Amino acid sequence: MNSKNRSNVSQEATIRAQSSSGNRVVIPQVSVVRAGQVEPFLDVSPTSSSASANWGGIALEHFTIPAVFIPRHEHPEHFLHVVLNGVVEYEVNTGGRNRRFISSPGRIFLLPRGTVDEVNWAGATRRIAVAIHPRLLTDALEETKHKTDVEMTEQWELNDRHILALLQEMTADLEDSSPAGTLYGESLANSLAVYLLNRYAVRPLSPMKHKGGLPGYRLKRVLEYIAESMEKNISLSQMAGVAGMSPHYFSELFKQSTGRSPHSYVLHQRIELAKQRLRDPRRSIVDAALDAGFQNPSHFARIFRKLVGTTPSNFRKEYLPKMP
Repeated sequence: MNSKNRSNVSQEATIRAQSSSGNRVVIPQVSVVRAGQVEPFLDVSPTSSSASANWGGIALEHFTIPAVFIPRHEHPEHFLHVVLNGVVEYEVNTGGRNRRFISSPGRIFLLPRGTVDEVNWAGATRRIAVAIHPRLLTDALEETKHKTDVEMTEQWELNDRHILALLQEMTADLEDSSPAGTLYGESLANSLAVYLLNRYAVRPLSPMKHKGGLPGYRLKRVLEYIAESMEKNISLSQMAGVAGMSPHYFSELFKQSTGRSPHSYVLHQRIELAKQRLRDPRRSIVDAALDAGFQNPSHFARIFRKLVGTTPSNFRKEYLPKMP
């Protein structure tokens, strides 16, 4: 594929990923480019996917597949791949040469946007595949705000327990149907972006340390936005946008100001709102969950018990008899 066609395909992939919420980009799936067409990375359905989670700037898919040949393709976004299970031989053809490896749990690929390769896996594996839009990297830090992309180093056969832990936690959140909504997954994605910028960018970037918390007027603006958006699926990028800063900078200063991470703060606010609703005999437990922004009653009950120490129904029983 020539450079002009590559540019057109990358632009098409970006347009397909652009969400309706301004600068926020949502990647619908992990895609590759073959013969000028954008296609799914693998021709099988993932066991879990971030498609329904609506995370900004990142797509994650979890697969369990037998031996497979993945034909030549180009990655329109930065690509991460980690083997979770399966010790098998595989052969990679990229950059005009063949390379043979033996996979093992925890082994990671980090491939920059535009990498062209094909891979032949000789046995069954369980793996995570991730597409990272350039904007997730450039929006992560104040230091990269002026960039359109950040050049990443190509890594095959990488072992990195920090990347592995973040991807496993993101996968666990998806498999649990993201009970806290978009915010937790996006917080993990931002942590991943900051780590990649610091460790694997061609010109590594270290985030500056900030002290003092959010200025009062910015904190007030964000807290008002959260209070008005409890029924919505609040995202980290939206909160950072209200504060007028990068997600990493915002998260750091927000925690200094409130004592909680954005995700933890919003989750506790949702529980406090649910407790108010549970004290109203006219509202059902399901109503209380939905009003507080929980889409799944069973997930609401589990989170409520974890944070409050009792179930929503027991909380309601303990309060209602005391009402006049």
